[in-house]
Amino acid sequence: MARIKYYYNTESCKYEKVRVTANDVLLNILGFLLISMVLAAGLVFLYYKFFPAPEVVLLKNENSELLARYENLNNRMEKINSALAILQERDIDTYRPITGSPVLPEAIRKQGVGGHKKFQNLVMSSSKNHDLIVGSASQLDEIRRKLVLQSLSYDEIISVAKKKEKMLASMPAIQPTKKGTTRFVSGFGYRLHPIIGRRKMHAGVDFAGPKGTPIYATADGVIKFTKNRWTGYGKQVEINHGFGYVTKYAHMQKYIVKKGQKVKRGELIGYLGNSGSSTGPHLHYEVIYNGKKVNPVHYFYHDVTEDEYEKLLELAEDESHQPLS
Repeated sequence: MARIKYYYNTESCKYEKVRVTANDVLLNILGFLLISMVLAAGLVFLYYKFFPAPEVVLLKNENSELLARYENLNNRMEKINSALAILQERDIDTYRPITGSPVLPEAIRKQGVGGHKKFQNLVMSSSKNHDLIVGSASQLDEIRRKLVLQSLSYDEIISVAKKKEKMLASMPAIQPTKKGTTRFVSGFGYRLHPIIGRRKMHAGVDFAGPKGTPIYATADGVIKFTKNRWTGYGKQVEINHGFGYVTKYAHMQKYIVKKGQKVKRGELIGYLGNSGSSTGPHLHYEVIYNGKKVNPVHYFYHDVTEDEYEKLLELAEDESHQPLS
């Protein structure tokens, strides 16, 4: 049996029954439901806070592992960046000076540097790990830029080095006859010509020796021409070495090369003789650089000692040593 409730009516000075309307019932029910939902939500929140679902635990663990890997990757990128900085220093201070390559302009070395700004939209600014992700992306982009730049720089250095190597191989650097097979008899400069009997420019050096003594190319090159004359230089060979260098070998007994043939430094090209306008078996040897005949003695540095070179210079400057042609 439901309990009847009364209230004291001050106007009538009597106790009267409390009348419950439908609205009162509805409000009571709604209030009860609201309080129940709040309590239920609180209980659910507390439950998941202290007893999270396995899926949530798994996601949290994965997130923690990803953050740890991100930080590890960042550390590794910092080490790579440091290694690249060392390579750049070696490039500027060592490799380029050795090969004679110019240092890359600052504008090129700084090209593509954008810092953090261009990666700001990579992740939401409200993200807890915003700075870490943006910093990693920026650092990775910096490494990529440095790698591309360093690769291009090394390609240039290798190209210059190969060109230098080719140039050095193309520069006359040995005597045209082996030491001990001939003797140096006349140098570069004005000398008394043995045939016409007056001073004339002797545009090369003379090596006297037995007929048939081997003659060698003094640098890599291509046979420019071979000639066979009864007078003048007689049987002769000219080699174009490139980079402005040409060498001439005259008064030969025989040449064994032909026009257009490639030769290497030290390769046999013919034999010493007495052809043309010559007063005895010898080789007349010339070095032409950029169209001008220069002193060949300055190009014998590969196969003579310092003392031998000094002695050759003395002989070359002694005008009493008359040329043989």
